Amino acid sequence: MPVFLRWLLALGPVNPIAVRLVQNGSRRLKHLYVRAAYLGVLIVVLLWALLIKGGTGSVMSYRDLAAAGAFSFTAIAYLQIGLICILAPVFMASAIAQESSPRTWEVLLTTPLSGVQIVLGNLLGRLFFVLALLFASLPLFALTQYFGGVPGPSIMASYLIAACAALLVGSTAISLSVSRLVGKRAVFTFYISVISYLAVTIALDRWIISRGGGALNGSGVTWCTAANPFLALYALLNPSTYPRAAPGTMDGVVARWLYETPVTTWCVGSAVLSVLMMLGSTLTVRTGGLQSLAGESAGVPWYRRMFGLGASGAEHRPPRAVWHNPIAWREAAARNSTFFRILLRWAFIAAGAIFGLALLVMYHVGDLNTDEFRFALLATVWGMLIVTSLVAMNMAATAISREREDGTLDLLLTTPITPSQYLTGKLRGLIAYILPLIAVPCGLLAIAGLYVLFDGIGRDGGVMETTTRVGPTPVTLPVLFPEAGLLAPIVIIPFMAFCCMVGLQWSLRSKGTIGSVVATVAVVGVISGVVGMCAWKSATAFGQLGPFMAALSPASLVYALVSPGEALGTVLQTDTSQASARIAMGVGALAAGGIYCGAVWGIHSNMVRTFDMTVRRLAGNR
Repeated sequence: MPVFLRWLLALGPVNPIAVRLVQNGSRRLKHLYVRAAYLGVLIVVLLWALLIKGGTGSVMSYRDLAAAGAFSFTAIAYLQIGLICILAPVFMASAIAQESSPRTWEVLLTTPLSGVQIVLGNLLGRLFFVLALLFASLPLFALTQYFGGVPGPSIMASYLIAACAALLVGSTAISLSVSRLVGKRAVFTFYISVISYLAVTIALDRWIISRGGGALNGSGVTWCTAANPFLALYALLNPSTYPRAAPGTMDGVVARWLYETPVTTWCVGSAVLSVLMMLGSTLTVRTGGLQSLAGESAGVPWYRRMFGLGASGAEHRPPRAVWHNPIAWREAAARNSTFFRILLRWAFIAAGAIFGLALLVMYHVGDLNTDEFRFALLATVWGMLIVTSLVAMNMAATAISREREDGTLDLLLTTPITPSQYLTGKLRGLIAYILPLIAVPCGLLAIAGLYVLFDGIGRDGGVMETTTRVGPTPVTLPVLFPEAGLLAPIVIIPFMAFCCMVGLQWSLRSKGTIGSVVATVAVVGVISGVVGMCAWKSATAFGQLGPFMAALSPASLVYALVSPGEALGTVLQTDTSQASARIAMGVGALAAGGIYCGAVWGIHSNMVRTFDMTVRRLAGNR
């Protein structure tokens, strides 16, 4: 065999790291269940789309078949990219968690593998499962060809968009692993960053279009299209409603890439960025990663003294006051034990508060109209709540399993602390940590509610009411309900406690942190998704009972408070119906808060009852 061919095979197909990862992962039932669930969801959505568009008639024309095929292809294409963006970080997270261990690196670097083999082996070995999921759905897309209406190049382009998204996520995870600047606790931060990036770019795209900044007549593609796989797919499948700029109409090379060929720009740009990250990882993998460039400084820096921290790596720290429940104090204080954790937490709080107040100021001076202000406020509050819930689930899901891995739990069990005190302390400490994060979106709603209550504080024309068509006749509604800042915390805080309690339950039952985090996100995602969709649809389908049902989910409650005309629909046709709807929403918020508190109490009681048995069953696992 030629030497060059042998060298190429050693980089990919016969790379020992890639072979080990593929063989070990193929033996795990969890990966089999994920693949089966992935295909099952796609099949169900395909059948549902065909039935919805196919209608109930016994005879369908070729035009109807083509429309049903096109609709079903669009539905599963979006779903496939969504599942890839959700599952790719899960499969790639182990690259950060496992290879961040110094012992793993010490053993790996003693082998004769080159830097290229180490980096590509980790990337290809873990990316194999994501690409296998992607191409396993190819027969489903092929079925849509029988109905017509789906061009073959569009199918291939949709696969290329999803594959480039998976490649970019995988390259980012491998780069974080090789840099050795992060550890296991960065896994969920990586996951949150991926989801947040997708949500922020989509929101920016909608906002730019609402301001008339699209490529064609103000409603076409934007610069965000080439930076987001969902927007690139939307530009591919909807050329009439989301048009690109005509060839040769844009000035400058970058503008032509972004506005004339956004799909090609996304695929090529993500591939080039992945290659650059892999090249940088290859150059630093055997030199200790970027960690070797960080260096150390003597003494206590001023920024650490400002937060009451000692020198990095010091054996002694400034004394702190301990709460009555030491577990609660330890759980809350441990989250603020490093400078970067404190900085990230308060940076999130400050950025959210400044951005929200800036929206209010822009609305006050007239830079934003009512619809734009509602959309921006709603996107900001929703985004903050999603990030906060993900942070809460991550912390709770690792609170006990992390202590089991490092042996701290064995020491705590030798103390007089009871299971009830231990679990209550964990929950209290977690809630105390995320309360400032919850206060930002709730505070923005409260300030906006007061602003509306005082009729805009001198704004020209006032802001108390705006004419909105919610039924056959126009009615007047406030810009948002002034009680938004009072009702939202009643549901949001118990919901966050419920997320923490579910995370603690899986953290107690799981052997490792990765498994507990994935299980927690899945359980909370399914429960909140089902409840949220039911509350969303019930808001307009059950008459005056709709506002009560809308308050059962934090997302639907915030939507009803900020955009009552769109959320509650024809329920708000008269002043009397508006008053009764607001009262029903308040009662529903109290009921929802009680339901979530009851769920927290039930899970806590069950965990206390089975604590000793569960801990003994998993004793000795690291």
